[in-house]
Amino acid sequence: MKDPVYKLIELTGTSTTSIEDAVDKAIKRAHKTIKDLCWFQVLETRGNIAKGRVHHWQVTIKVGFAVKDAG
Repeated sequence: MKDPVYKLIELTGTSTTSIEDAVDKAIKRAHKTIKDLCWFQVLETRGNIAKGRVHHWQVTIKVGFAVKDAG
C-alpha cells in the first residue's frame, strides 16, 4: 500500500490497577474484532475516588488502523 488510509475509533478502557492497564484492556478488546491496529493516542484520563484513594481509572483513547484495499 503506497499511501495508506487510516480509520480512527475511540475506546474507553477501565481498570482498578492503573492507567496503563486501562489502555491495554481497551486495545486487547478491540484486537478481538479489529485486526492490524497501528497506534493509539490518549485523549482523556479520569477516575473515581473512594475513601480518599483512586478506586477506578477510565482512559479514553483514539486507535488507528489501516483500511485495507479492496481487491
